Amino acid sequence: MVAIAYSVAFEGVEARLVEVQCAVAAGLPGFSIVGLPDKAISEAKERVRAALGALAIALPNKRLTVNLSPADLPKEGSHFDLPIALAVLAALEIVPADEVARCVALGELALDGRLVPVLGALPAAVAASEEDRALICPRACGPEAAWIDQVPVLAPDSLRAVIDHLTDRAPITPARPGQMVDLPGTACLSEVRGQERAKRALEIAAAGRHHLLMVGPPGAGKSMLAARLPGLMPPLSAREALETAMIHSLAGTLDQGSIPRHAPFQDPHHTASSPAIVGGGPKARPGQISLAHNGVLFLDELPEFPRSVLENLRQPIETGDVVVSRANAHVRYPCRFLLVAAANPCRCGYLADPARACARAPLCGESYLGKISGPLLDRFDLRLEVPAVHLSDLDLPPGGETTAQVGARVAAARQIQAQRFADHPGVRVNADASGALLDRIAAPDDAGRALLHKAAERLGLTARGYHRILRSARTIADLEASERVHSHHLAEAISYRLPFVAGG
Repeated sequence: MVAIAYSVAFEGVEARLVEVQCAVAAGLPGFSIVGLPDKAISEAKERVRAALGALAIALPNKRLTVNLSPADLPKEGSHFDLPIALAVLAALEIVPADEVARCVALGELALDGRLVPVLGALPAAVAASEEDRALICPRACGPEAAWIDQVPVLAPDSLRAVIDHLTDRAPITPARPGQMVDLPGTACLSEVRGQERAKRALEIAAAGRHHLLMVGPPGAGKSMLAARLPGLMPPLSAREALETAMIHSLAGTLDQGSIPRHAPFQDPHHTASSPAIVGGGPKARPGQISLAHNGVLFLDELPEFPRSVLENLRQPIETGDVVVSRANAHVRYPCRFLLVAAANPCRCGYLADPARACARAPLCGESYLGKISGPLLDRFDLRLEVPAVHLSDLDLPPGGETTAQVGARVAAARQIQAQRFADHPGVRVNADASGALLDRIAAPDDAGRALLHKAAERLGLTARGYHRILRSARTIADLEASERVHSHHLAEAISYRLPFVAGG
């Protein structure tokens, strides 16, 4: 007899349905798994055998063959334990084969029959809903998978509970989705002393998802400013929250099935490897740029990152996704993130400080910031110098606008953009606009056009730099609720493209 269960194999954030076939035939006793399994799946037969033994179910003295179809698709992960066990139980007529075939299952088996949590329950639930099947997963994965309300999610704690449900002895109550998590309490923007120009740049960056580079001496507050950026961004829409949660589900970073409503914030250390940042490794896992999808990626001490890592960011910044290529697979992950970077003006950090004159100026600054390639530097919409804070400013009480006040303006600008791009799939904010669409929405007045052409000639702007100024100016106009881009909007946008003192 041949029985069939279903599971999934992950290709990026997509879950591809896999048919788990089990045949019981006469011959030398044995248990084999075929269909391009990895090491974890090949070892599943021992976990399945032990789990069934714990339930007093003995395998017959026959030949058991499990095939994972399609056979040419590589399979990875211990989540195939449960579907293999269900296929075996159906082939042995211990559970109804038709009930098993109506479900998509994933879960690792402990030797005593308990179900151990696995990664990817949310993408698996999406695949199950597309196939109009129920999902069976470990109890700890239930709140995560239950966010897909088009599919019944059964989240038992053991293989025994699964058997009792399939045989109608003890039906399982469908799982309920986890909680929507709001942004935890963060420090307020008003607590940052001075740096009014940098605060304005944060507002523009958050409103239009414009990449931002801050250069300044140590202690100027660059990291403080970057850490307050997520608080300025509006809550994720339902679609954005689900997109982000799918990636974090594969990475195993969702907390008890809770889906965050706030924009993610990733701040990897400068010693991080290229696979850690971009994605990859033995199982082509998502990297920091994908974990920052719909949120912020903060790279502190930007010139200290390996050159190869920085250059790998160039294409994802433009396309909004990254392809992790392997010999037998090409995995695509989304990565529309807001890149915020910080750097010292030179290695010692005091290039422009007359009290601590750098002995190697200006070559020190040119050499240090020269680690950031021209093509990568050109992709930053906003580039500004963050001066040191005067000691007298530190004694002043907190002042200026709060995070809530600035965030309200950002939310209003985002709403304008949402209405503007409602009929343009794939375009959500001004930073996504290009071509004829950008020319139409950011067409400046005559004075602004003359100013932009003059700046392009004086600054030697590339075509990319020219269009990024237009996008930034459009966002500045949105923050003022202006329908037209005027010369003062362009003047402010151009001011964020001026060369650094170090000559960058």
